Amino acid sequence: MCGIVGYVGPKQASPVLLEGLSKLEYRGYDSAGIAVRDGDHPAEVVKTIGKIKNLIEKTDSGRALKGTCGIGHTRWATHGAPSQSNAHPHVSGNCTGSGSGPVESEVVGVHNGIVENFQELKAKMERHGYQFYSQTDTEVLIKLVDYYYKKYKVGPIDALAKTIVRVRGSYALAVMFKDYPNKIFVARKDSPMIIGINKNEAFLASDVPAILNYTRNVFYIGNLEMAELDAGKATFYNLDGDEIKKELTKIDWDAEAAEKGGFEHFMMKEIHEQPKAAEDTLHKYIAESEDGTKKIDLSGTGLTEEDIKKFTHLYFVACGSAWHVGMQAKAVFEDLCDLPVQADLASEFRYSKARLDKNGLVIIISQSGETADSLAALRMAKETGLKTLAIVNVVGSSIARESDYVMYTVAGPEISVATTKAYSCQLLCTFMLAAEFARVRDDDKEYSHYLDELMSIPDKMSKTLEDKERIQWFASKYANAHDIFFIGRGIDYAICLEGSLKMKEISYIHSESYAAGELKHGTISLIEEGTLVIGALTQSDLYEKTLSNMMECKSRGAYLMGVTSYGKYDVEDSVNFSVYVPKVDEHFIGSLAIIPLQLLGYYISVAKGLDVDKPRNLAKSVTVE
Repeated sequence: MCGIVGYVGPKQASPVLLEGLSKLEYRGYDSAGIAVRDGDHPAEVVKTIGKIKNLIEKTDSGRALKGTCGIGHTRWATHGAPSQSNAHPHVSGNCTGSGSGPVESEVVGVHNGIVENFQELKAKMERHGYQFYSQTDTEVLIKLVDYYYKKYKVGPIDALAKTIVRVRGSYALAVMFKDYPNKIFVARKDSPMIIGINKNEAFLASDVPAILNYTRNVFYIGNLEMAELDAGKATFYNLDGDEIKKELTKIDWDAEAAEKGGFEHFMMKEIHEQPKAAEDTLHKYIAESEDGTKKIDLSGTGLTEEDIKKFTHLYFVACGSAWHVGMQAKAVFEDLCDLPVQADLASEFRYSKARLDKNGLVIIISQSGETADSLAALRMAKETGLKTLAIVNVVGSSIARESDYVMYTVAGPEISVATTKAYSCQLLCTFMLAAEFARVRDDDKEYSHYLDELMSIPDKMSKTLEDKERIQWFASKYANAHDIFFIGRGIDYAICLEGSLKMKEISYIHSESYAAGELKHGTISLIEEGTLVIGALTQSDLYEKTLSNMMECKSRGAYLMGVTSYGKYDVEDSVNFSVYVPKVDEHFIGSLAIIPLQLLGYYISVAKGLDVDKPRNLAKSVTVE
């Protein structure tokens, strides 16, 4: 949530900031603003409500603002409704916050996160004569920096240090000082921030796509750390103000991968990128010898065979789509590895009072590696003494850095709010882990079969995508649906959870997923004439039972869609519309069965004329509770 960008260098800052903010639109926002300094002149601040295009128009594509040092922000409203005065950047002076023109304030800043004790801090500032023009916690934070800067007559880094030790909550904070016109100062706790560097420029951003066109060399700033950005240089400090060294990380993502590449929407592009992303993720961990023998290599994760043998319980912990991955992984692990497995929502796991197995492994799944509840659950698990494994897509993210073991997906940048390729890569990582756990713990004789089946998935994903025109036709018939129900059992239920989420988040249609066996325990009362019921029918041992549940819905007027694998052709005699995916080992078929459901959600959203990539009220990375 929220997006931050910053630039220091020889170029005009405004166009760079506007481009960076545009690349962060997927994070979700309701207002935007930039502040630019031109040498010793006062900072120019421009803020708008609504889309970034409004900010672009108001600044004449950035040409109206002169200066080579600046910061920008897209705001997701937390404290205070969306308004021009509540939009960032905020200033330390007692201005109106209207968001246009030069400001004489000592400090100008932007902030991503939540200051939990802002009311207490605001009362303190008011006692010292500060006046407030907004309802935001960020304005309080900027004025607090100004207060300590002036009171102790210290430099910006010391002023930031004195500020953040008094702040409870999360923040990625970037500020400019009047006395330091060509520098940006930053501080971080929990909220994401990266620093990019090239020969004569420095950048800051909430996420990689914002700066990919300018540099792939980045630093990851840690919790309770600060930095000073100058043209071509970044200097890092700890809370004591001592300089610390950071390793430069090279981002492998291609800048073109963050563009639409001829597709109408990022979501459709990313759906089509799934075969390649799946192949890259599989090849990262499955090695093949000259004789064709395949073996999973987890050495890059830090996980050893000795570690695997010690674990007596697994906990999958995640939010949203990543939790649906955990639900599917639970079923696969329990079958292949004979281990007790839980799949918990991070927001519930972190507050649970249940006793945890001290020999358990907590597997945190997150695309961004910055999800607030997942990060908090990770820290709680570590405090309890459990080992932790992260499955993440972003190298150097907070969850990756703080976990004992890390398994990276190779999905590349995912821009659409509704995850597709990152979800599929996360699934494959859990499948590979399950196969390796089975081999190490039980000498599973099916190991070679599992790896062959996993390696076949990318081509079968491509085959599944060939059916998209039929799904588009079907979607056009149900674009005006009011209620859609997804049903399945076991792995199919986990597939339905994700399919239902895709539907509701981008089409705004009320959609629910139910375990098929629970229909008669209340849910079937919601079925009426014309209600669309989608059943996942990929598990042979549960196929007939789920199909029977679907027929119960049909007898009450429901219209049925079935998703199954080639070979179960009798489904056509029972449902109104059928979709088939290639056969693969049924433990892993969720990687294929989800694709028609992704396409269905996408095409219904397009048919309704909605903003597919940036659905209302949602953000790509949920970095606050």
